[in-house]
Amino acid sequence: MRIRNVLGVVATATALTIGMGAVASAANAAPLSSNDWDYDDDWGYYYSNNGKAKAKGWIDVEYDDEESNTVRIGGKLFDRDYRTEHQGGKCGYVAFRYVSWDHEEDDWSSSYKTYKQCGTDGWKNFKFTRHDVAQVEVKVCQVGLHHNFATKCGSWHEIYNAWDDEFGYTI
Repeated sequence: MRIRNVLGVVATATALTIGMGAVASAANAAPLSSNDWDYDDDWGYYYSNNGKAKAKGWIDVEYDDEESNTVRIGGKLFDRDYRTEHQGGKCGYVAFRYVSWDHEEDDWSSSYKTYKQCGTDGWKNFKFTRHDVAQVEVKVCQVGLHHNFATKCGSWHEIYNAWDDEFGYTI
């Protein structure tokens, strides 16, 4: 009886091993997508340098071919400054710096996209799309309620960079 149980366990383990190997081989043999250079990832939390603002999110890059892409970025911005404006309180602020290219002109340009959240009772959802982007960076700051001058900024954090030997991009 004991030998039969041991043999049954060995047979089951062997069958599972062979079966799992076949599944792994099938997964490895699956064709690669036509856009192996697509990219997606989560980023953050990133903070202002005084910790009173924070942001987190995601990035999704889809290539149409090796030289054209669509970049989608989204996330949440939080204001963690519980002081009133009269007490010196400020709003949460997130800035994105991205480098784009123009195929026709072989031209590179930097642009910015910013969002502001005032009030600690929630967060600001944000989402935007850009095309033909080679690099994206994000930083979190604070900004006055009625101003757009960013203060207490954290450092820039790179969340995407297509400059790679595979692509051969140069500035």
